[in-house]
Amino acid sequence: MAPLADLYQVSMAYGHWRAGRHRAPAAAELFFRRPPFRGSFALGAGLAEGLRGLRAFRFSAADVAYLRSVLPSTIDDAFFDYLATLDASEVTVTAIPEGSVVFARVPFLQVKGPLLVVQLLETTLLCLINYASLVATNAARFRLLAGPDMKLIEMGLRRAQGPDGALSASKYSYIGGFDCTSNILAGKLYGIPVRGTIAHSFIMSFRCLEEVQPRELPPRAGGDPVDLADLALSWLQRVCDLLQTPPSKANQGELAAFVSYAVTFPCDFQGLLDTYCVRRSGLPNFCAVALALHQLGYQAIGVRLDSGDLAQQSKEIRGVFQACGAHFQVPWFGTIPIAVSNDISEQSLEEFRREGSEIDMIGIGTHLVTCPLQPSLGCVYKLVEVNGSPCLKLTEDEEKMTIPGMKAIYRLYDAAGHPFMDLMALEEEPSPSAGQELGIRVLGRLEETTKVIPSTVEPLHRTYFRDGQVCEPLPSLPEVRTHAQVSLNLLSPAHRRLHEPQPYPV
Repeated sequence: MAPLADLYQVSMAYGHWRAGRHRAPAAAELFFRRPPFRGSFALGAGLAEGLRGLRAFRFSAADVAYLRSVLPSTIDDAFFDYLATLDASEVTVTAIPEGSVVFARVPFLQVKGPLLVVQLLETTLLCLINYASLVATNAARFRLLAGPDMKLIEMGLRRAQGPDGALSASKYSYIGGFDCTSNILAGKLYGIPVRGTIAHSFIMSFRCLEEVQPRELPPRAGGDPVDLADLALSWLQRVCDLLQTPPSKANQGELAAFVSYAVTFPCDFQGLLDTYCVRRSGLPNFCAVALALHQLGYQAIGVRLDSGDLAQQSKEIRGVFQACGAHFQVPWFGTIPIAVSNDISEQSLEEFRREGSEIDMIGIGTHLVTCPLQPSLGCVYKLVEVNGSPCLKLTEDEEKMTIPGMKAIYRLYDAAGHPFMDLMALEEEPSPSAGQELGIRVLGRLEETTKVIPSTVEPLHRTYFRDGQVCEPLPSLPEVRTHAQVSLNLLSPAHRRLHEPQPYPV
């Protein structure tokens, strides 16, 4: 794991080693300077991966040989011998639990250990946490816009930045609140529920019902197989009479595709309605096949739309389902789930809410996994202490100034149970208590002293890594996902809203 670093980290390590400072006790903090997506919060993610990276931190013989080939020939051979002995056995990591809401300038994690090792870990930890936290935050925003009852499926594999980005997107969008993924490998590796039925190419591959083989399906309760194509054709006439649309307008290739899929997956039949024409073809064909399945004891699981005015179409489709359910006395038909996809963005979800819709499930790809509104979270990793002395980066850019010294981090809650402030204090300072008046200075307004009285005080950091091992039980992925939703729900509406939120004080 050690070579997952920038070359300048190794160059600095050599400088520390040459100066005899490499074992000086040091501490660094990982944080972001401003909240992403113009919101007020982020979801911290990637901690478990970071801890696994620490546990595997070492330079193999091949790693050392490669570094010899790319570093200047003047480097002392003894330095390479020293690299071969390195591990993270003297490193301690404290962090906010993965899936927690985190705020700008508040350290997500703190790393203590020998200066050389602390420095070498910078790029590794930033790589593993930056994108993880960004996509988890992006997913959380989609979840907040969609509401708690909407099913959300991540389907960005084909649009992600390579296979590593795709797997990370599946994993961390699940933490952020998505229900499932289309990514089979993510399902296998992480246990995320997987979903997927058919695409337009399956429907376009059929021309007529004669191509459907096999076409017979036994009733669910048992009995002789029935020709599903013939049964669907008879239902198509009845559905078209109800909808007052000519059966001749229903594409026969599409009907054949639906029948073929229904014969293959009678308990999991979902139709993709917009390959040709939703109202005149896709909808009558789907209803005909779904009603034929119902006659044999099966129940369709839904439809999907992938183009056009999705909100308006969903309302029209729901009306047709309800009409069919009432007319043909099939009560469940009116509640068939409607799924949509097609370059869904935050703006799309806002339009669905504004216009009203009958959508039950939303598939989101590009705008979730590539985070186009903000392609990087911008986490940084800064030294705050060396040899017991605080470190301070002074710069003309006030935002880039660091806050020196090792800190204890607390979250302060109001009487309603909402967090209203995160408090950073030096480790040696006494811990704040509930009901105690505190004199604080808010970042950005350091010239003012403010008095606050928290109803509850929560220490945020836990020790996760010590003596080369993970020392705190790590929650499962579903547990992290649940914690993320709890953490988000604790936020006050003013801090949780996605546009022009009230700034969260630190």
